Amino acid sequence: MEDYLQKILRARVYDVAKETPLERAINLSKRLKNDIWLKREDLQPVFSFKIRGAFNRMSQLSRDELNKGVIASSAGNHAQGVAMSASFLKCRALIVMPITTPIMKIKAVEELKAEVVLCGETYDESYKKAIEISKKEELTFIHPFNDPEVIAGQGTIGIEILRQSNKTPDAIYLAVGGGGLISGVGAYIKAIWPKIKIIGVEPEDACAMTLSLKQNKIIELDNVGLFADGVAVRKVGNETFALAKKTVDKMVTVSTDEICAAIKDVFEDTRSILEPAGALAIAGLKSDITTNKIENKNLVAVACGANMNFERLRFVAERAELGEEREAMLAVEIPEKAGSLKLLCLALGSRSLTEFSYRISKGKQAQIFMGIEVSNVNDRKKLINEIKNNGFNCSDLSNDEFSKVHLRHMVGGRLPSSINEFSGRKYKELLYRFEFPERPGALMRFVNSMRPEWSISIFHYRNHGADTGRIVIGVLVKESEIEGWTKFVNSVGYKSWEETNNPAYKLFLGAQYE
Repeated sequence: MEDYLQKILRARVYDVAKETPLERAINLSKRLKNDIWLKREDLQPVFSFKIRGAFNRMSQLSRDELNKGVIASSAGNHAQGVAMSASFLKCRALIVMPITTPIMKIKAVEELKAEVVLCGETYDESYKKAIEISKKEELTFIHPFNDPEVIAGQGTIGIEILRQSNKTPDAIYLAVGGGGLISGVGAYIKAIWPKIKIIGVEPEDACAMTLSLKQNKIIELDNVGLFADGVAVRKVGNETFALAKKTVDKMVTVSTDEICAAIKDVFEDTRSILEPAGALAIAGLKSDITTNKIENKNLVAVACGANMNFERLRFVAERAELGEEREAMLAVEIPEKAGSLKLLCLALGSRSLTEFSYRISKGKQAQIFMGIEVSNVNDRKKLINEIKNNGFNCSDLSNDEFSKVHLRHMVGGRLPSSINEFSGRKYKELLYRFEFPERPGALMRFVNSMRPEWSISIFHYRNHGADTGRIVIGVLVKESEIEGWTKFVNSVGYKSWEETNNPAYKLFLGAQYE
């Protein structure tokens, strides 16, 4: 430990890295009743802490080694650190990256003039390829975590945290992949202020350090989840594991939904968007506070990366509310008769909906799939009880992965042509799109303004996070009632478009008559 303290104090990082701020997360602190601080490593030139360890290691290479060049394997952030360091030190850099690496990270490495080789689906597979090339071309391999000088470079974050803190932190939360960050920061903190707790955070589906510390030996995972690609490591390093055993007080694992919620939390406090691995420490901090009922503590979380793929934001936004337990996903059974949908809406009261999908069926009962905003788990249970007390069967799908990923996008189907009262085309199904101002209760007011004799056959609403709400509604009306429906559409005061003749409707939703 004394050796690592000296290495960290002598580490050379500031030729390319910068001292990042320690910022108070005002909203999170207020909500979680603790003093929460974010160490903003996402503000580094390569948007990640990895530049520290990479440059510290490379700055100690001989001129002959630099002339031959360096090689690294990385899912992106270490790659950019090595590439920028190579640019500063004027040496060749070759980076082996998994084929699953987000394209933004690949482009960022190439823009720094490094050569990129794509190989394997995980870090471990690209690591093997990099070692092979390293021996063949006599390139110096720059390990992303299992190297004393890389660890020492990451440890400089610990120096900054203690210098910048107005009050001694009670705990520091750090993301764990291979273990370079937590072992470096942990080595410094425990040498200077051993009472500060060092807490590691891993995804539930990539928890190699958690299992290794629990079993007191290095455990290699059969496979890892790739959502938090920056920490998708099957096996931690022997050097980082040895340090972790001495410095880590405990490990916390979090779900994908909790990571998404943490990304949202940081955005609300800083207006910055972290990548999944970058938000890992914040997700763990929140989980630890909730699980152990922590209050009035001074807590630091290292926001360690912001190389986020823009395309991934859709998924993050969708899952964040579930991660916060602020959205309930429910299946509600209603009688298949006119007025039932309206009664259900009355039972929901003024609650805000995030999604609402219904398609008329040929049975006596129909299933509604909906998302509803709630404040917490207890509020979700209260809502379910309210729905049941109004006479509706209700199933909670909030923790069902199939429903979260697939079912919510699949609810629908064709109009059953075999339903007696609709056969012979006694009724006509009309399909309309409406837009209305997105405010609490607006959707319910729309439903309540409809005549009870109109049978709703399709209803789909989804909150898009905009100031305008959008719904698709199908209604079964008699030929004699079409004029009345048209008057309703014109008088309701919302923008509307008829989609009855839309080819997509005919292909996937309309009735098929023989």
